[in-house]
Amino acid sequence: MPRARLATRFRTATRFRTAARFRTAAVAAAALLLPGLNPSAAAAAPSAPVPRLAWQSCAPGFECATAAVPLDHRDPRGRTVDLAVIRRPATDRAHRIGTLFYNPGGPGIPGTMALPAVYPALPEQVRARFDVVSFDPRGVGRSTTLPCFPDQAAEQRLLDRLPQGFPEGAEQQSAWASAYADFARQCAANDRDGLRAHLSTADVARDLDLLRQAVGDRRLSYLGTSYGSYLGATYANLFPQRVRAMVLDSAVDPAAWSTGRTPQDRDLAPFLRTGSDRAAARTLDAFLDRCGGAGPQACAFAAGDGPATRAKFTRLLDRLGHGPVALGDAAVGRAAALTAAQRLLYAVAPVPGVDGTGWPGLGAYLQQLWTAPDAPSAAPTGGDLRQAQTLGVLCADTDNPPAGADYPALAALAEARAGATGPYWLWQTQRCATWPASPDRYTGPWDRPTSAPILVVALTGDPVWPYEGSRALADTLARGRLLTVDGYGHTVLGNPSACAAGYEERYLIGGRLPERGAVCAPDRQPFAS
Repeated sequence: MPRARLATRFRTATRFRTAARFRTAAVAAAALLLPGLNPSAAAAAPSAPVPRLAWQSCAPGFECATAAVPLDHRDPRGRTVDLAVIRRPATDRAHRIGTLFYNPGGPGIPGTMALPAVYPALPEQVRARFDVVSFDPRGVGRSTTLPCFPDQAAEQRLLDRLPQGFPEGAEQQSAWASAYADFARQCAANDRDGLRAHLSTADVARDLDLLRQAVGDRRLSYLGTSYGSYLGATYANLFPQRVRAMVLDSAVDPAAWSTGRTPQDRDLAPFLRTGSDRAAARTLDAFLDRCGGAGPQACAFAAGDGPATRAKFTRLLDRLGHGPVALGDAAVGRAAALTAAQRLLYAVAPVPGVDGTGWPGLGAYLQQLWTAPDAPSAAPTGGDLRQAQTLGVLCADTDNPPAGADYPALAALAEARAGATGPYWLWQTQRCATWPASPDRYTGPWDRPTSAPILVVALTGDPVWPYEGSRALADTLARGRLLTVDGYGHTVLGNPSACAAGYEERYLIGGRLPERGAVCAPDRQPFAS
């Protein structure tokens, strides 16, 4: 179907969204009454008790605690939820500055698991001068979570109805929509404490401000990667005078993500509004070009040069489109392969000690699929467990086309503009079609003057949040500064640059920003030995 007809078809199918837009306007109006959004209202509102953190040893070198915070920040002395918190004390106690809070993003990644893994990658002087603290946001990990299912087996039975990766074809698309509508009903039916209405990033930002007070810091020092940048941008605009220093690494454009920047954006799903589909396509093309140029010794999937390798990839997808292949005990189809490939684009270099990672790992994976025998013709099924920990935040923060919208037409539009990986990004947030946005969410403004400038760091070849989104955030923030890393991968923390780390260290410790227009190189280029 021509692209123009796809767009017309989709606009016609979504005209009935007027009622949903009135609901969104009401949500935005109600949000103005929440503490932190309106300075005069915040001053008059009762304050929540500051959590008491009883630190105890947990992972080697780390300490853990539990913080009680309000379920509903509009009722600050009402029912509470628990947050799991982790800390690594500053190594130079005599010159300690304070606490650096870290959020790994996701949404849905537990900070208590992420911090021990990434701590060695932080600049040495940052580790010396700061206690580094992370936490599992409400609804995630060991914090209070949404009880959608009585046990994992019940959740797995529902998810077994799903195709791997994302749906292809009318039958799979219908099954996907039906399964996630049931998923949303399960979560609503079992949420007796009302947590589902209080899982937005704005709720988490208010929790973060209480944690800042709990550790005794007058202002917040913060590092957020990926979706953690959305938490940082939200905090900076809810509490603009409480920012000491903030690094937002591989950032989402918050206006595009939450509501869209134009009226036409409202008919698109969030990842299409941010351009994640196009960013993934550009990075995949770069991978195939670099793989072909590196040759089969460095990239197993190489086929002579870049164009030949791209042609080989097209033939692989054509084969997988006719039926799955057998990879070990698994049957891998086209959508599952594209989903795995998308995730393996995140890191250019292999993760030390972890086989099959980085761009070389992606080359090896694609070559395994290329040589694999055909699997039985039955479509592979299954979905990731604990999706409520992602969907609780993902759906709370965003305007999404409703369940009655023409999602197949949107998927076709995504494929027309971004190639084979495009539909992956559409179906990730179709899961939110029957899940209401949070009444507590924050939708702007995003340009409130902050007490300190904010540093946005971004890779030019990011396959998730495109570089343009980080640039838009830096331009939108009242006091933003962009530091560019000219390389590939998702997050500079995961694709290190000594140059960028030096800038971040000087900024976090002494408040010194990079010069305008500063550009760094990554430490590793794709397929470098």
